[in-house]
Amino acid sequence: MRSTLMLTQAELKRLLRNKRYFLFTVALPVVLYLVLGRQVNASVYGVSFRAFYMVDMAMLGAFSGALNGNAIRISQEKKEGWIRQLRLTPLPANAYVISKVIVSMAITMVSIVIVFLLGRFYGGVHLPVWEWFAVAFVVWFSATIFAALAVAIGYNFAPDQVQPITMIVYLGFAILGGIWYPLSGALKTVGEFTPTYQAVKIGTDVIEGSAVSAGLAMGLVVWLAVFIGLAIVAVRGTAETV
Repeated sequence: MRSTLMLTQAELKRLLRNKRYFLFTVALPVVLYLVLGRQVNASVYGVSFRAFYMVDMAMLGAFSGALNGNAIRISQEKKEGWIRQLRLTPLPANAYVISKVIVSMAITMVSIVIVFLLGRFYGGVHLPVWEWFAVAFVVWFSATIFAALAVAIGYNFAPDQVQPITMIVYLGFAILGGIWYPLSGALKTVGEFTPTYQAVKIGTDVIEGSAVSAGLAMGLVVWLAVFIGLAIVAVRGTAETV
């Protein structure tokens, strides 16, 4: 356990020097909220647009950070032989994957906190303390889904393939999940099955004071189980070749 934590600490230090990672994880959602957060006077999913867009941008930073940066780094490190080197050390077999997920979740929390602070002091969103924590947890938990998917993609594909694949996955979940704009009509019917939509809708339901749909909550759990399964298969499938 101690060796895994040491690897996690080293991974975190490396990530903190990655400016590109922070551009998409922190800077992009912050800029978008500053531009649009107070410009629209409307109600979305039963809450003000300012509250909706706050949850939306927190989700954008969390899931893009967990997916895009991780998948590319894992694939590159696999190609360079870093994963194989670690397997020659006394580290537990799953230490590398665990460290990646922990670091991802630590960094995505930074994005969530910053966007929520913007929502409170720039957007004028006022919530009871417990709702801030509840919505943050929903977004943070949802990001773990994409951290698991990043492992599956990074292990399965070469670096030159990972970037377009992650971009397609990223745009797909962003558009179908209603990250860029609220969904309606047939697109909403499809989007309701995506973890991005489910996380945002649960967050807005908490803010609105509505009962959280068990179907939405179960949807997130199912997505997490599916992507963890894909990650396990990917890691085991490359165990003998990496």
